[in-house]
Amino acid sequence: MTKLKWGMIGGGEGSQIGPAHRLGAQADGHFSFIAGALDVDPAKGKAYAQSLGVAQDRAYGDWKEMLASEKGREDKLDLVTIATPNNTHFEITKSFLEAGFNVLCEKPMTMTVEEGEEIVKITEATGQVCAVNYCYSAYPMVRQMRAMVEGGELGAIRTVVTNFSHGHHAAGDDATNPRVRWRYDPAQAGVSGQMADCGIHALHLASFITGDEVHTLSADFASTVEGRVLEDDAMVNFRTDGGIVGRLWTSTIALGRQHGLDIQVFGEKGGLRWASEQPNQVYFHRQGGRIEIIEKGEDGLSDDASRMSRVGIAHPSRREHSRHELMQKLDKRYPNSTPIIEDALDKLETNKILDDERFAEMYLNSRARKGFGPKKIEMELHSKKVDSFFISNAVEAYENWLENAQRELKKKFKDQKPTDYQSKMKQKQFLFTRGFSSPIIDKIL
Repeated sequence: MTKLKWGMIGGGEGSQIGPAHRLGAQADGHFSFIAGALDVDPAKGKAYAQSLGVAQDRAYGDWKEMLASEKGREDKLDLVTIATPNNTHFEITKSFLEAGFNVLCEKPMTMTVEEGEEIVKITEATGQVCAVNYCYSAYPMVRQMRAMVEGGELGAIRTVVTNFSHGHHAAGDDATNPRVRWRYDPAQAGVSGQMADCGIHALHLASFITGDEVHTLSADFASTVEGRVLEDDAMVNFRTDGGIVGRLWTSTIALGRQHGLDIQVFGEKGGLRWASEQPNQVYFHRQGGRIEIIEKGEDGLSDDASRMSRVGIAHPSRREHSRHELMQKLDKRYPNSTPIIEDALDKLETNKILDDERFAEMYLNSRARKGFGPKKIEMELHSKKVDSFFISNAVEAYENWLENAQRELKKKFKDQKPTDYQSKMKQKQFLFTRGFSSPIIDKIL
């Protein structure tokens, strides 16, 4: 399968959501991260994008520059992710959809209902995809819960109780923490703070699992930290079209809660309970029976849950977490070398490590393909504090490789004038068939 070309707006260095998107995009290997406008500071955004392996000409200072450049490319992006503050979602989403791009937008999609309805009309008119990132419904055991409700195993659903609470904004350091401050500013966040940020995920799960939509509601919003305009704690009571009674609590000041997204569904014949902090289990209680623990990946799950359980229990999170930690360590060891490290982790066998010898070899090969000469590469490897012995070996091998290519070329075309155009083209074609890239061919010739 050809990888989809993916770009990102927002999610820069130090952001909470950026790494989640980039790590998630690696999971199945279907996306190549090749363009981005990652920071409100153009210089920082460009530098960070390049540190992640984005080419210089596709590391942009802002989204408008990115749109102007990308829409004119033959290899334009297949998908653009928007992970910026809420007040920018509508303009950026609208602009990229109208230019023919598919969009994945962080929630909330827009600041107002009217803006949201306009986005829907644009997607219908253009045929582009506009998706909103309600990611928690992709957990296999959430899919299992929905299948059990649809299959009637709980009987008619009476009540759903859900919450998404944490204590990470309890310090009240908004004045010195811009990544917290904007979430409570109506000009940037809109009409809601915590409910639009986290509570909406809990509400989405309630609708997704029960297959029902909210009809009426009452809510109590509170701003418990002085200076905050928008709510940091909220309680919502609701009724669905089908008559289900709903209770939802969401909070940012709940010290002791880490990632407190959980949901309970109670029906006539049974109840279900799931928590995101233990996502691989669902607790099921049948009327008159014992509590059962249903595990991700086991036999007998619904088709949808099985489809989402692509690898064994705990493997995806462990692999990506381990890879992320290793990336951080290697990035400190070999600064500004993210593409090389990524390539190494993809290619090296699991029983090998990325040491100086392998790093020097892979770094040299990468830079050589772009036409960098031995001396330039040698200087760069020294700046990354690679052991001199391995630098010498790698550079010597590169020089010998170039010399052998030149000798082979002279031997094959010894009777032809080097300035002859047709001869030059034949030489280039010959080197192409030997696997040499255009920059190296220019260097050899």
